[in-house]
Amino acid sequence: MNIGQAATASGIPAKMIRYYEETGLIPAASRTECGYRAYDTKDVQTLRFIHRARHLGFSMEDIRQLLSLWQDRHRTSADVRALALAHITGLDLKLENLQTMQRTLKHLIAHCEGDDRPDCPILDDLAKKARH
Repeated sequence: MNIGQAATASGIPAKMIRYYEETGLIPAASRTECGYRAYDTKDVQTLRFIHRARHLGFSMEDIRQLLSLWQDRHRTSADVRALALAHITGLDLKLENLQTMQRTLKHLIAHCEGDDRPDCPILDDLAKKARH
């Protein structure tokens, strides 16, 4: 199948498929006599794997490792589990940071009158020197 068909079958845009090839995440596709990329069922399965991993928020480096583990039939599930647990830890931290941002914004919104006056605690807070 051509790149458009592989894109449709995998759910990944053709532009991203090319990017994954350029970065070495996936091997370069075979080429037809006319120079068009050609993909088979195994290639589409790999692209679907990547699509699902991206949907779960794994980084490109994590996906590279997951692909390596997926293709290694001698791997242990403990290696895969450790990678997934590390990802969960990162997601928990991001979630905590998002919740902190949400609380701060809710507080600022609650203290903003939202009237015709120029005073605005939201803008005042944004203008503060950043805390480290």
